[in-house]
Amino acid sequence: MSLSPEALETLLRHHHAFLAFLTPRVGSQEAAREVLQAAFVKGMEQGGSLREEQSAVAWFYRLLRNALVDAHRRTRRESSALESLGREQPLSTEDDPGLEATVCGCVAGLAGTLKPEYAQAVRRVDLEGVSVAAFAQEAGISANNAAVRLHRARQALGRQLVDLCGHCCAEGCVDCACSPS
Repeated sequence: MSLSPEALETLLRHHHAFLAFLTPRVGSQEAAREVLQAAFVKGMEQGGSLREEQSAVAWFYRLLRNALVDAHRRTRRESSALESLGREQPLSTEDDPGLEATVCGCVAGLAGTLKPEYAQAVRRVDLEGVSVAAFAQEAGISANNAAVRLHRARQALGRQLVDLCGHCCAEGCVDCACSPS
């Protein structure tokens, strides 16, 4: 059962009030819009639970509070996963100068051929040793988005390395004998 047209109209009239309620609780208007959109979808699905004597706005604020709890839990899980990943493996070769010296020189050259946002991620994190969290802050994106961007950039770079260097890069580009053009 869905929301009545009157209830939906009431909720839409309060759109700005809902955003004002959410924004300080999630930290940005963009995040507030995401939570509000998810709550509207859930509200459309659960609209049948709205009783006539119940205010649509009060009912929707309860839905928003539940959506906030879900959003905060999701953020904690993402942060925990990123911290765990950071502890498991170094994000750069900074801790091992010997490894850095043997990595194929083609990587730096090919990084510039990637999409600009991918090239920036590879350059800052992999070549300059900036942490993913610091890169995310510089780029004005979430740490999760930065990790995904870096992952996609590395995949694209890997494909380009195979195209340029052949299979020597399958061994990690140690002692690469290719001649980049």
